Amino acid sequence: MANYPKADTVLTNGRVFRGLREGFSEAVALWSGRVLATGTAADMEPLIGPDTRVIDLRGRLATPGLYDAHMHLLPYGIGMGDIDARPAAARTLEALLGKIRERAQASAPGQWVMARGYDQFELDVKRHPFREELDAVAPDNPVYLVRACGHVSIANSKALELAGIDESTPVPQGGAIEQQNGRLTGLMAETGRERLKAVLPDPTDEDLVTAIERAGRACLAYGITSVMDAAVGMRAGYREIAAYRTAQRTGRLPVRVNQCLLGGPGGILDQAYADGVVTGAGDDMLRVGPVKIFTDGSAGGRTAAMSVPYLGEPETVGLSLLKDPEMDALVADYHAKGYQLAVHAIGDAAIEQTLNAMEAALVAHPDPGRRHRIEHCGFNRPDQIARMVRLGVEPVPQPVFIYDFGDLYVSVLGEARSLASYPMRTWLDAGLSAAASSDAPVCDIDPFPNLYTMVTRKTSRGTVMAGGEALSMAEALHAFTQLGAYVNKSEGHRGRLVPGLAADVAVFSRDLIAADPEDVLHDTRCELTIRGGEVVYDAET
Repeated sequence: MANYPKADTVLTNGRVFRGLREGFSEAVALWSGRVLATGTAADMEPLIGPDTRVIDLRGRLATPGLYDAHMHLLPYGIGMGDIDARPAAARTLEALLGKIRERAQASAPGQWVMARGYDQFELDVKRHPFREELDAVAPDNPVYLVRACGHVSIANSKALELAGIDESTPVPQGGAIEQQNGRLTGLMAETGRERLKAVLPDPTDEDLVTAIERAGRACLAYGITSVMDAAVGMRAGYREIAAYRTAQRTGRLPVRVNQCLLGGPGGILDQAYADGVVTGAGDDMLRVGPVKIFTDGSAGGRTAAMSVPYLGEPETVGLSLLKDPEMDALVADYHAKGYQLAVHAIGDAAIEQTLNAMEAALVAHPDPGRRHRIEHCGFNRPDQIARMVRLGVEPVPQPVFIYDFGDLYVSVLGEARSLASYPMRTWLDAGLSAAASSDAPVCDIDPFPNLYTMVTRKTSRGTVMAGGEALSMAEALHAFTQLGAYVNKSEGHRGRLVPGLAADVAVFSRDLIAADPEDVLHDTRCELTIRGGEVVYDAET
């Protein structure tokens, strides 16, 4: 290494995960925003000059910066100001209602009260809250409470009134507006919420940039240096494109972002295409990625489209948001325009509809390197997996769904379908690039439950969901780094710590490879994050 330049930074005396195939080294040197060299501590000595920063890993693990391949960065940032209704914050209905009451009392009359994260399965009452219960704790404020999955919401009477929703409101295709005994319960799902979403307060342009910045900084604190925002345009339409550009231009974009553009009805694709906002446009900090199409909902909300009904509800097979001809036309159009596709499909019926449309598009315009994706892809059949391999269609799952919702899946779908859901081992053995992700704010951006579940297949209650689908920790890190880069078409820039690729590094408080999974889950943190060779998060400071 005598002819090498002096490194800007050297991380040494630990375990450096370079990549699944490359294995481990003791040290890594960074220079000019890229990996310069890897090797032993002795190998690094000639690369250390008077201005080189030397970081002693002290036996800790350094990995490529994590890549959250499917999350909602901007909505996550906006939601950081909402009421935290997740089970960890509100385990009982009384506690949840208490949080809403407290926020309403601190708000002016008429001001919206927003909350997100409840799971009826985890509440003590084992049901969704009712409209009247929200009315009682927030009589003077419209309330919008979103389930953890993001596909089901509860509104109180003031919110419904503002949206013009009553018992005579027609239910749109692919939606639900629940009534019991001829009265609205306040529960709405999927497209049934469009009228209500239309009257939610609009964030300002500054709100959008602030949301990007604070969510990005939260990611850095977990070692996440790259993300795909999985539906740009979902919250504030085309203004989100400008917000991302502003964030980058003004130095307020903390993480590398691949923008997944919202397509389908109400999406931003027509304007994006007219403006040249197409897959691949941009740079390594902000790039245009695939187009998002929603085909169904969530399994926990009983809105994922299944070929076999949900347990105890023989009439319920979920919701199909698009009819087959509509889906075929959208996929054909976007594929012909050159876009990569990222289709939300959780149930096997939605996956089948998606594969039919993708196959037709690929036959009409062959492109074996397009890397179309199925987001979530939770309940797919063996024949569908084989078909994905043949078509070059990749799954982009959230293994953390097993941790957060696995027991709920068993209760609504039964063991046969649920235990083998999100089959990481099967996907990887089949040659698919199943990239790990969080779907935040559906689940938290914290990567440790995700890693824990990939190596144990345990739910938060300890249920083992098809233990044969477990991965090694190295494979789990591979899914969270190189495979995330691959499905986002950036594997030539980042995802491994090898010379020439981006100097994006995460340093954890322990060696995850040697650690007990329980310690990874409960007693591990990210201590240092480097993006492009610069320290962007330091737990000590």
